[in-house]
Amino acid sequence: MKATPMSSKRPAITVTAADHAMLSRIAAGAANTMPELAAELSHELDRARILPEGRTSIDHARVGSEIVYRDESTKRETTITLVWPQDANIEKNRISVMTPIGVALIGMAAERSIDWTTRSGDVKRLTVLEVREPAEEEAAS
Repeated sequence: MKATPMSSKRPAITVTAADHAMLSRIAAGAANTMPELAAELSHELDRARILPEGRTSIDHARVGSEIVYRDESTKRETTITLVWPQDANIEKNRISVMTPIGVALIGMAAERSIDWTTRSGDVKRLTVLEVREPAEEEAAS
């Protein structure tokens, strides 16, 4: 298993109770097929601040959020929507929470940075520039 980069303290993250429950089930289900990613997601969930049932935070990335982030090595800015695995579509910038970058982004707030390990093993640093609330039609899906 690849070690999580510890060169810097990981930023605080916040997730809704509903997302925490669903992500915990997904991580448990992926333990045999994607053990490293499942372990990383479980680690993130263990350290997350969990909002009570029915509460959300417009400041923190959650499933359905549109997120603008910057890759600190290239300075390239990217806008994605964080989605459940079955809704992922790379051509539409709909990124699954069960990808390395999805795991890194879940629960993050704007102006926070995090190191994450790509599928190829490279360590990158990203900074969340903006978290936008899910559109009503996205939140209903």
